[in-house]
Amino acid sequence: MNSSHPLSASPRSEFLSGCRGIFPLVVGAIPFGIIYGTLAAASGLSFVGTLAMSAAVFAGSSQFIAIGLLASGTAVPLIILTTFFVNLRHLLYSVSIVPHVHHLSQFWKLLLGFWLTDEAFVVAIDRYNQTDSSPDKHWYQMGASILMYLNWLLCTFIGLTIGHRMTNAAEWGLDFAMAATFIGMIIPYLKNQPMILSVLAAGIMALLTHHFPHQLGLILSTLTGILVGTLSERFITRT
Repeated sequence: MNSSHPLSASPRSEFLSGCRGIFPLVVGAIPFGIIYGTLAAASGLSFVGTLAMSAAVFAGSSQFIAIGLLASGTAVPLIILTTFFVNLRHLLYSVSIVPHVHHLSQFWKLLLGFWLTDEAFVVAIDRYNQTDSSPDKHWYQMGASILMYLNWLLCTFIGLTIGHRMTNAAEWGLDFAMAATFIGMIIPYLKNQPMILSVLAAGIMALLTHHFPHQLGLILSTLTGILVGTLSERFITRT
């Protein structure tokens, strides 16, 4: 992700570089998209509803949580509340990216905001933080985001159409692979004490609350990480 970008980089070259930058993460997301489509169909969500969720929500973790809650008969307001808290991390991603895209039109900001995912953020923020003065770095984020989006839609479709041939897909152990993917994305950013404390606090809370119903443990872990990171950053800055 630290490849050089010449000052003369064009929107097209930035877009293609973004596609290349996120490609390893796109490959890693393929099985999750297929399994999501498979599990969504098995949970009773319609074909159109499953595709619509991937197209309109485009957030793998919250989609998995949503279909699990739907299958267990959880009330819709609680599903919405749960997915809202799970996706709060995207607000933090946005705060980090805003200084780099403040000059763009509202239309551009809406597009980039909608397609902002964990993977897209990781590769995009690395590009934004590079020292060259290219005015088209947002095209890099756009390329990364669109490739991930199309991949997620295609894999959802595959899961819906041929997923029934995959027996015991939920038991493939990909929950560990997903955790490993997120750990790999986080480690390069553990560069200061607030970040380290935030990750440790969230991880410990996740372990302690793993068996809480309705994914409440995930919500508590997210809020704990945000709170500890914010407080430690303020305290360490003041001292």
